Amino acid sequence: MRHKFICGLGLFMLLFTLTCFSQQEYVSRFDAFGSYSFLSTPSLNLMQNGFNAEFGWNVRRWVALGGDFSVFTGSNTLIPSYLAPTVQARLAPIITQLPTGYTLAVPANATIYTYSAGPQLNLRKLKTMTFFVRPALGALHADISLKPGDPVSIAIVTKLIGPGMKTSDTVVFYGFGGGMDLNVSKHVGIRTAADFVHYDMFSGLLNGGRNSVRFSVGPTFRFGPNVPN
Repeated sequence: MRHKFICGLGLFMLLFTLTCFSQQEYVSRFDAFGSYSFLSTPSLNLMQNGFNAEFGWNVRRWVALGGDFSVFTGSNTLIPSYLAPTVQARLAPIITQLPTGYTLAVPANATIYTYSAGPQLNLRKLKTMTFFVRPALGALHADISLKPGDPVSIAIVTKLIGPGMKTSDTVVFYGFGGGMDLNVSKHVGIRTAADFVHYDMFSGLLNGGRNSVRFSVGPTFRFGPNVPN
């Protein structure tokens, strides 16, 4: 009995291995992805939650063209060290006259939109998993609303960006990304992806470029005819 169990277990492991390492028979012409996503910008101590949507057209089994959209919301606190050197120089005479113990820190709400399009390279050597890499090139739009809570910070924010206490900017970002699809079935998968991007947002206000990392996880849906080898 023990010998039969060991032989059966070995046969199962062999069949499972062959299944996992066989190439994918069906590759859909199109795929769509929508998921929860978050965007982390460590240099601003900003973590934002949001949504990421992608649509892809598999030109060949190994390469796809597609578009990407995401939106994120979150909040942080702006402090003088986040500002550009020229802005800090303008504020220096004011800061030196602030009351003892006063810390200049302004809460802010941020909404960020990203738009991108381009190629994606796919590795389909495993039946149960698809790996991919891609460049990240697109546009990022940010809407910032500052929420000063005392007369001093209100006066400073008004001086820097105006009485509306809101500002926005649109910039180009670039970077790279990648991830994997767990192929649950012929038409459904679970995707995890990460993208690293660099951009220079609010260049006249903030102190230099920023790096952000976007992480997304959720279902992907495949449809359309099978793409030939």
